[in-house]
Amino acid sequence: MRNCSSCLVFVLLLFSGCSDSTTTTDTSNWTNSIYKRIDAAPLGAGLQMDDYWVWGSAVVKGDDNLYHMYASRWPKKLPFHPGWMVASEIVHAVSETPEGPYTFSEVALGARGAQFFDGRSAHNPRVLRHKDLYVMFYMGSTHPFDEISNPDTLTLQSPYTTVARSNKRIGIATSTSPYGPWIRRDKPALETKPETFYSFLTSNPSPWINEDGSVDLVFKSRTYEDKFPYQSKMKIGIAKAPSINGPFEVVGDEPIFSADKFGVVEDPFIWKDEYGYHLIAKDQYGEITGKWHSGVLAHSVDALNWQLDKEPLAYERKVLWSDGSSMEMGQLERPFGLIENGKLTHLFFATMDGEGGFNNSTKSWNMVIPLKQD
Repeated sequence: MRNCSSCLVFVLLLFSGCSDSTTTTDTSNWTNSIYKRIDAAPLGAGLQMDDYWVWGSAVVKGDDNLYHMYASRWPKKLPFHPGWMVASEIVHAVSETPEGPYTFSEVALGARGAQFFDGRSAHNPRVLRHKDLYVMFYMGSTHPFDEISNPDTLTLQSPYTTVARSNKRIGIATSTSPYGPWIRRDKPALETKPETFYSFLTSNPSPWINEDGSVDLVFKSRTYEDKFPYQSKMKIGIAKAPSINGPFEVVGDEPIFSADKFGVVEDPFIWKDEYGYHLIAKDQYGEITGKWHSGVLAHSVDALNWQLDKEPLAYERKVLWSDGSSMEMGQLERPFGLIENGKLTHLFFATMDGEGGFNNSTKSWNMVIPLKQD
């Protein structure tokens, strides 16, 4: 288990919306950790769909006072992994409360043709509201092959997967309504670049839009390798842009999280307040928290130089349910935090039943855990 002896003592209480406030290292107003605030998860909440694998979500409140969830789904006739790489679409669901259950509304981003960078798969949405505009960051991918007629042929070694994985890129779509229509760009917002830590793919975007419209974008990447599976371990980098229209420029030559720096993390979620930036991510191998696939909490005053929290464990796979039962989930991934009235109120997760492993499950869904408030 790794630790950081120079970690700043940051912990969570107040969160303002998008803000350009001058950041500071003053931590006098910070109390409580996320882990200590985790409450029981309500049964039947979130989003489930019988005929689909359902995965990571983002939630935003609309002017209609409803909560709008955007999530990934793909047909259960395909294997969960790697089905998402070749057939995922992003759907919109609605609830009167943050917990849900959420009711399907429509497909927000579907297939649109192999000629587009996101033509075959749209996945892992993050949605923010900036003024009167809803902005969706997501992973898109494509491949030139026919539709899959035999699901048994879709494996991690198949051409579908090899090509779709290498084509993973970050895209942006915008809408003036949570119901769409969503206007997509024809080119990725963040491309790969040879001889860099993001030479193989860019994926899993987590943006923060500042009041002036500038964007801080944390993302997952991999480096190209010369042998199968043609990619290195996951790395987390950051790009910045003057607006959602770009250009997005990766900052620095090194990732902000990697195997050599803290440990391997995935699925970052970031937000910002007057004290700086905060990040929750999945501890991929348990190197940081000592718990496999648990959550990591970290902080930064500039989004470039990060410190692990003094108590870096943000969550673990064992979930307490509202009926008093508890369960260690097969998977618990894609953390997303809902911020209301300046406070982090709920954590959303993609989850699975089973003993662990993407293809050892009978169902996947998006769940929600309320956080205790002072």
